[in-house]
Amino acid sequence: MDAVATETQEMVNLVDADGRVVGTESREVVRRDNLRHASTAVLVRNSAGEIFVHLRAATKDWAPSHHDCCAGGVIQAGEDPRESAVRELAEELGITSATLTALGTSLYEDDTTRCFEHVFETTWDGPLVYADHEVVSGEWLTLDRLAARLADPSWPFVPDSRKLLAGLAARGVHDYARLAG
Repeated sequence: MDAVATETQEMVNLVDADGRVVGTESREVVRRDNLRHASTAVLVRNSAGEIFVHLRAATKDWAPSHHDCCAGGVIQAGEDPRESAVRELAEELGITSATLTALGTSLYEDDTTRCFEHVFETTWDGPLVYADHEVVSGEWLTLDRLAARLADPSWPFVPDSRKLLAGLAARGVHDYARLAG
């Protein structure tokens, strides 16, 4: 692992299967070598109980042009998961001053990405601003409508969030059990 980062390298936390930090590496190497890394996933709900689902930009380095219901991303070296979630919400959706509720963790691994996600939820009725151009568009969906879309295998939806939602549903967390299919 390269301990010295240039100004253009984003250094991220590498973790074991239990989420313990075991090192750092550049984002480029993490993606290239499919290294297990820490990330955040924030579910944004409004006071009506709808969930915000967005379309990821075609320029994303993983799952471009896929739908997602989580704001979030890699946890930078030395960053706390909650700090990362707050940063990602501001960067992706322009949400600042949100109250986050921890919902646990989710491990996702396939041949393209391996991430240990720290999952949060927030309720937000304010404006959304696609600040960093990672989000192209979005809409508020009821959980029933999201469940119907998730049941369509042709709908491009990021696989780690699909697994995360299935885990919340299986554990009966809040009203996410409505997504069980």
